[in-house]
Amino acid sequence: MAATMALDEARRLAVAAQGFDRARPKGAVNRGHLRRLVQRLGAIQLDFVNVVEPAHYVVLFSRLGAYDRELLSDLLYRRRDLTEQWAHQASIVPVEHWSLLRDGRAMHDRRVRALAAFAEKHPDYVTLVLEEVRAHGPLGAADIPLMEDAPPYPRDAWGWTLPKIALEALLVQGVVAVAGRAADHSRLFNLAERVIPKKHLRPPGKPDDAARALLLQAARALGAGTAGDLADVYGLPAQVTKRHLTALVRKRALEKVRIGNWREPAYRHPEVVEPARLRAAALLAPFDPLLWSRRRVARLFEFEYVLEIFVPSAKRRWGDYVLPFLLGDRLVARVDLKTDRKARCLEVVAAFLERGADGLAVSDALATELWAMAEWLGLEDVSVGRRGSLVVPLARAVQR
Repeated sequence: MAATMALDEARRLAVAAQGFDRARPKGAVNRGHLRRLVQRLGAIQLDFVNVVEPAHYVVLFSRLGAYDRELLSDLLYRRRDLTEQWAHQASIVPVEHWSLLRDGRAMHDRRVRALAAFAEKHPDYVTLVLEEVRAHGPLGAADIPLMEDAPPYPRDAWGWTLPKIALEALLVQGVVAVAGRAADHSRLFNLAERVIPKKHLRPPGKPDDAARALLLQAARALGAGTAGDLADVYGLPAQVTKRHLTALVRKRALEKVRIGNWREPAYRHPEVVEPARLRAAALLAPFDPLLWSRRRVARLFEFEYVLEIFVPSAKRRWGDYVLPFLLGDRLVARVDLKTDRKARCLEVVAAFLERGADGLAVSDALATELWAMAEWLGLEDVSVGRRGSLVVPLARAVQR
């Protein structure tokens, strides 16, 4: 019989698993802090939308506070402690996960399967692109010359060029790796053996072993989650995930639990411990790993979240680029933020208090976090607009 867990316990466990169980470093954040956090989370989704700051940078700030973003580039493209790979979408991952993600490539989500299918259908073209990288890498998609015998453009190609599709397919296969980023943030590719440290270039193992290792990492990053929650972290297929979870429970690598009134059972990682107290106070980027599964966010936090940047402006309820505010183990506010770099100001376009939250306590904590973010971004001011249930007390708190 599965153990039971109260919803508030599961929520604290989830927040702790995501790295909010400890205070931010008192001194300067160093490479070790960044490397250990990425290892703990397993993957950080890359996103270069710059309304406030690219989301992957904000994920690290939310947990560690101010840091030099060049340290992340150093770990990715020079020291190679981290790398880019398809995980939860395009992601930053620990380099030691390289072989796991390559081994499990056939089990990934729809886009990754489409890339693999493209390579299988057009091997000659993909080989020609590979030879360009072999001869001239690192190369971006724009550096690959047009070819007379190029295949037809796929119907579902996300606006990518054919060279970009071929390069991403080769990345899925683990044949090439991301060597760096161009000035426009586009990827630069080189042969994997020129980028990934040799000790991490292991030959493919058994796909089941890779999938189970990824599920264990997913459980470690979530604390506890349903089969669907865990499968979503690395895009693993639902139809085989439950089989792997049964095996992991049998081996006592995971514990099967019942959480509150959830319809489905959950799986808890034994290494994640519920903290006695959580002092978290952080703005969460829309692509923060705590928010990846909107259904899970609704179940855990009773918080319905939609990134409305993809919604027609006339239909937006909360704002263009809304960041939830985490305080303790609850999502207590929504903040529509924008960075005005010319005026050197962090603009709160709108701010809304969640039902049941203490407006004064939330305003004080949020004001502190807004000023910390502004300082990290090199801004000199924080302004608060007039829209939303939280703006009056927040404006006062910001000015104190």
